[in-house]
Amino acid sequence: MPRKFVDLSIYLENDVVSDPPAFAPKIEYFTHENTVGQIESFFPGLRKGDLPDGEGWAVEKVTLSTHNGTHLDAPYHFHSTMNRKLGGQERSIAIDEVPLEWCFQPGVKLDFRHFDDGYVVTARDVQAELERVDHQLAPLEIVVVNTRAGSRYGHPDFVSAGCGMGYEATMYLLERGVRLTGTDAWSWDAPFVHTAKKYGATQDASLIWEGHKAGRDIGYCHLEKLHNLETLPAHGFYISCFPHKIRGASAGWTRAVAIFDDALMASR
Repeated sequence: MPRKFVDLSIYLENDVVSDPPAFAPKIEYFTHENTVGQIESFFPGLRKGDLPDGEGWAVEKVTLSTHNGTHLDAPYHFHSTMNRKLGGQERSIAIDEVPLEWCFQPGVKLDFRHFDDGYVVTARDVQAELERVDHQLAPLEIVVVNTRAGSRYGHPDFVSAGCGMGYEATMYLLERGVRLTGTDAWSWDAPFVHTAKKYGATQDASLIWEGHKAGRDIGYCHLEKLHNLETLPAHGFYISCFPHKIRGASAGWTRAVAIFDDALMASR
């Protein structure tokens, strides 16, 4: 079939619920009408009327964190060390150190939209879904998780929607050679509002961020705030998700894309 691209990324935009209010991005737009002064500073004596149609340039000023928008988390985000179960604890790699090979691989989609908000996915759940779609994981495949949160993007309940991947479920993937995963939810783990209730009842801090913390044992990356996962089949496509190269950072923004191409799949 001809090559087909599916955009898996959300917008960076104002006034759409994609993060808790305190963490939301802010974009200030400068148009062709209000930037002439910027150009004049480079060219003394220049007047607005000297420019073609009297227009300046369009430019934007963006205030955001590395975890706004669709982004790739590095192992450094999860913990200061990684690979405890791979022969020795070592320093966690930052986003500029993530192997590029991890970021362009065949994709696998697990459909967990039927799980309740706050449900913590288990290894057995992952195994059952792989059996349902008749797929055996191969090393470096990118596994993305379709949760109910994908349908709630932009709504007030987005941050609290969807299931999360627990420690056992995450380790099930990592032990089979997966090094990059993703979710359409705000977090790889269950939403904090649900975990907080469990913590309040048990005072067990190991429940907090348990999927992320699997990176202590085997270093990995994951994508958060993916989009359009419901349009993907279970497998038969590649995912491209190269992160922005920010030195020493815990994450980097990415334009995640699914690529359908028979020749590409045949080259595996």
